[in-house]
Amino acid sequence: MTPMSNAEYLTRVQFADELAGLQKAVKAAGYTYEGLAKEMGTNKVWLTSALQGQQWVPEEYCKKLAGLLGVPEEQTMFLNNHPYKGNTDPILYRLHEVLDTYGPAIKELIHEKGGNGIMSAIDFAIDVDIVPDEHGDRVVITWNGKLLKYSKMGEYPW
Repeated sequence: MTPMSNAEYLTRVQFADELAGLQKAVKAAGYTYEGLAKEMGTNKVWLTSALQGQQWVPEEYCKKLAGLLGVPEEQTMFLNNHPYKGNTDPILYRLHEVLDTYGPAIKELIHEKGGNGIMSAIDFAIDVDIVPDEHGDRVVITWNGKLLKYSKMGEYPW
């Protein structure tokens, strides 16, 4: 089903019941998301995002996940569908706010340090940690994307 409005798109989670079942299976199997990712041989942020309905999961990982959780493969194969993405959760809102606020500065610094180009979101790694701090624990998010130079292979005005 295609979302009918922007608000519906931002709040809709495809396969919500199936995802809730998998999240219960993770807990029932005694895993944390980080521990499950280690067993799967995947990035913890990517796997947690997948189990929130925000990533496409290759079939071989769906099967591996089913085996680790002790559930039938049919219970994980829906993850092999490409999801609708988006949410209005307070943490996600703030991540958008950070990009809205600092994105133009990050773009300028990428150009200044790496020349004109963009950061890949395909050749990309991400990690999240919580670091103790005497003034309150800190969230550390590390993004690591390949710098992609503009190819100038097409017919452009430059």
